[in-house]
Amino acid sequence: MFGPQMNWALLFAAGILGGLTGSIAGLASVATYPALLLFGLPPVTANVTNTVALVFNGVGSVLGSRPELEGQGRWIRRTLPVAVLGGAAGAALLLSTPAEGFEKVVPILLGLASVAILLPRRVSADAQVASHLRHRTRALLEASAIFVICVYGGYFGAAAGVLLLALLLRAATASLAHANAGKNVILGVANSVAAVIFALLAPVHWWAVLVLGLGCLIGSRLGPIVVRHAPAGPLRVVIGAAGVALAVKLGVDAYGG
Repeated sequence: MFGPQMNWALLFAAGILGGLTGSIAGLASVATYPALLLFGLPPVTANVTNTVALVFNGVGSVLGSRPELEGQGRWIRRTLPVAVLGGAAGAALLLSTPAEGFEKVVPILLGLASVAILLPRRVSADAQVASHLRHRTRALLEASAIFVICVYGGYFGAAAGVLLLALLLRAATASLAHANAGKNVILGVANSVAAVIFALLAPVHWWAVLVLGLGCLIGSRLGPIVVRHAPAGPLRVVIGAAGVALAVKLGVDAYGG
């Protein structure tokens, strides 16, 4: 369809777009995975290559989110083992099972998460007291939800960031920028674990990883800056609306046939 040089240029541009959208809203794979298919890779190779390339997205996102990560160290250290286990489980799932099951569930989960981002968040004093009294239960439920999201992130990952961002915004009192920073770390770790497994056991296209990854690194460094300075309300609407649109698209693909 395109000449070799144009293919590489499009892959690099897709990496920049994926890094930008991924570090803002967790939508990196929406840009990068189709680009790898257009590049000519078969679906499984495109999926594992995409996961490895998105390690660069995680690195850039975390570096760009350092101001918002201050004060989150304790929560991150507590959550990292969950992310590691989830990413490893997702990679194992991809290498051993077909994709049909997740393809039908993801549009529903993504639609609900996107609506959750759009809904206003009201926390009353009574709710704050109740959450304090049931802190252990809530922490366990949060960890379980993060584990499931990280499994999906290691398995395929399209819009896993939207799911996690919605969870962090609804389960905590963090601002959009702080929730986004935490999301970048947790999903970055889960994706990196899956990437190591794929690098050892799956057909990774390493030249595509290099070109796409460099684009992701550039784009992901810019994303947290956008979140830091953009008005939180309109940005939440944009993220939520993009998630709903993607949920509809994935739903049509999954159920239309």
